[in-house]
Amino acid sequence: MEELDLILESVKQDMDAAVKHLDHAFQRIRAGRASTSMVQDVMVEYYGSLTPINQVANVSVPDAMTISIQPWDRSAINAIEKAIINSNLGFAPSNNGENIILNVPPLTEERRKELAKQAKGEAEDTKIVVRNARQNGIKELKKLEGVSEDIIKDSEATIQDYTDKYVKICDDHLKSKEAEIMKV
Repeated sequence: MEELDLILESVKQDMDAAVKHLDHAFQRIRAGRASTSMVQDVMVEYYGSLTPINQVANVSVPDAMTISIQPWDRSAINAIEKAIINSNLGFAPSNNGENIILNVPPLTEERRKELAKQAKGEAEDTKIVVRNARQNGIKELKKLEGVSEDIIKDSEATIQDYTDKYVKICDDHLKSKEAEIMKV
């Protein structure tokens, strides 16, 4: 029975991880207002190595349409600016010698639809991961020896319940993200 519990726990952990990944992906999809997460994946070439932007500068959001990046080392300002331009985030950084300001332009209707489509794709990918976790769990159950068929069937039903629950969570997260994106 211990093996059975381990299989069920493993399936649940895989599904949890998939939803956490979805939340992280949704944070990177901007919804019309500035957020530090918009630039969190930008890597800056700093003293010969690629370094995350938040390790070379203070990233803040002074208002809903602006991201401020203040380097701890002023000599890195050009490298940060270059990294932002090369990241294809669609921002035109302005540099005043001490910090970099990114103005977040308002989203057009077309761009909103594009972002909603991107969010839907992320949610679908997450559902695939959840279903794969279900498949892997059921395969592991069938490999067990010395366990009655009834217990296996009950465990399969439990895994299916997990799957239904996590697919619904994905749908709910997508619905709220789409509403956030489409809100003008």
